[in-house]
Order: sequence, then structure tokens, then C-alpha cells
Amino acid sequence: MCIIVGQASAYFIILSISISLTAVNIFRIYCSGSHGPVLLLLHGGGHSALSWAVFTAITYSRINCRVVAMDLRAHGDTKVKNPEDLSADTMAKDIGKVVEALYGDNPPPIMLIGHSMGGAIAVHTATANHIPSLLGLCVIDVVEGTAMDALNSMQNFLRSRPKTFKSLENAIEWSVKSGQIRNIESARVSMGGQVKKCEESTSSSGVSNSIGEGIIEEEEDEEAEEESSKKRAKEDDQETKKESIFTWRVELSKTEKYWEGWFKGLSALFLTTPVPKLLLLAGVDRLDKDLTIGQMQGKFQMQVLPQCGHAVHEDAPEKVADALATFMVRHKFTEFKEGYLC
Repeated sequence: MCIIVGQASAYFIILSISISLTAVNIFRIYCSGSHGPVLLLLHGGGHSALSWAVFTAITYSRINCRVVAMDLRAHGDTKVKNPEDLSADTMAKDIGKVVEALYGDNPPPIMLIGHSMGGAIAVHTATANHIPSLLGLCVIDVVEGTAMDALNSMQNFLRSRPKTFKSLENAIEWSVKSGQIRNIESARVSMGGQVKKCEESTSSSGVSNSIGEGIIEEEEDEEAEEESSKKRAKEDDQETKKESIFTWRVELSKTEKYWEGWFKGLSALFLTTPVPKLLLLAGVDRLDKDLTIGQMQGKFQMQVLPQCGHAVHEDAPEKVADALATFMVRHKFTEFKEGYLC
């Protein structure tokens, strides 16, 4: 195992962890902070660790903690030998291996936090005891009943999305206008982890570059015409590079065979996880029968954050950070930072 330290960003220190077993798997890790319990963040399907960037900055300003956000297999900049294997069991084992690679046999206290698919994987990771130092579990906007009901319409939803974008800025604009991410600050960071630049330029991808077309110019002498032609060619080349097409990093439609395994039985697993639990939802209608009963019995803490889309931690990072910080301080996992007024 080796850890390669990459560049620092406004939100994280970026690491790559190479884990050698039968093959070399390289996981992209984003870290923040140097002391306190670790918040281990797992993103949703098709997203990346960058979806937690704004949330991380806000949370870190509230409580004493460290943050580790990772690109799950086949997502972001993580590279594994078998990226097609997105089973809950394999992904949960990945989490345990990354924790071991980071901290060895004596990991610090860890709070596991997951959104959507990442929330399901967090539950599977916790119940399989892949993190021996687990403090607590936070699941964001995923429950078994709603998730299972939504699977039938998931392919239609995926087909409704644009297949390509002219630029990263175009992808960011779409994400906000469509309501996929309602916070422009978060979208500007997050979409870079969801889309990638196509290998082929627009000119070879069936996209017309119409710059300069249909323009009639006066006759020029031969020398001036040659110079003008070179200038136009250079400008066209620059425009082609500017308008390189972006597409989705992850073809979520191809992961369908794993969807049921992520979510089936999730409520029971969540309720039986023997650590303090927090469930954050965008709407109370998302609560299924088992969780409704469990919530009435006080088996977990729940908070509904209205006026959010599915990407709750991106749409309302301050509210999610407040809920998490209050939960962790109440359970004496950490303390508020000096000077922070909750």
C-alpha cells in the first residue's frame, strides 16, 4: 500500500491510495482537518467525493473533526481492476480496505455518512463491521421503500438526462436549472466529478462547428487570402478545443443489476446497526413502514429538511452540517469549535 499526496484545493487535500491485493486498486481520497473524529463521506451513484466539498467546509467550521471523502469504485478518479463490480458487498469491503490503508490496525473514531447509493453502502459497511472504530451512522435521503419503488422508473429518468454537454459550464448550468443540484456553489465543484471530457473533439463527434460558415468576404489578393486562411484555421482550432464535449463519467444505466442489492432489506439493516443513527430526508413521504415504526420507538434520530432536492447535502449544506454537528455533540463524539454559536 502507498499513499500519494496530490494538490490542495479550497476544500480538501487530495490523496491517491494504492491498495495492492491480487491487483492494484487506486482510490482517490479527499481529506480535511488533522484532529478529532473522522467523518467518512460516501457519495451517491454517479457523483464523486467532490459533492461533499461545500458541506465539508461548513462542517469543519462548526465542530472539531477530520473529513475523509472518497471516490467509490468506478466513480470519480478511482481506478480499480474490476470497475463493473458495484455489488454492495464489494463496495462495503472497499470502504474497510481504504480505512485500513489510511490508519492501519488502530483507526480513529469514525462517523460514517452516506448519501443515496452511498447511504446504502454505508449501512452495508456498518453492519458487516468493516469499520471497527465506528462511532455512528448518518444516512441522507435514502430509505428502502422509496428506493425500491423508484427502481422501475430509474431507467426513464436516466434516459431523460442530456447525454453530452458542450462544456463543463454548460453541465453546471443544466444541473442547477434542472434541479439536480440547487446550490450553484456546490454544483460548480460537484459537476467536475460527474462529467468528463470526451476523447474526441466536437468536429469528430457529430457536432457542427458553424463558426465562420455562411460568411461572404470580398476578394483579397493571394498573400492576404493565405494569411487570412491561416488565421481562421487557428481560430477554428481554438474554438473546437473550447467546445470539447463532456459526458457522464458513470453509465448508471449499466449498473441496474446491482440496484436491488443496494436497497433491498436496507431498513432492517439500518435499524439493527448498533451505533447511534441519524436519518436526514428531503421529505417525510420518503419514510417507509419499518422506519416509521423504528422512529416511533426511538431507534434513530430523524430530521426532515424541506425545500431540498435529492442532493440534500449539496442543496442545503448548512442545514445538513448543523444537523450533523448537533447530533455528534449531543452524543459526545466531538465538541463545537471555540467561538462557534450553534
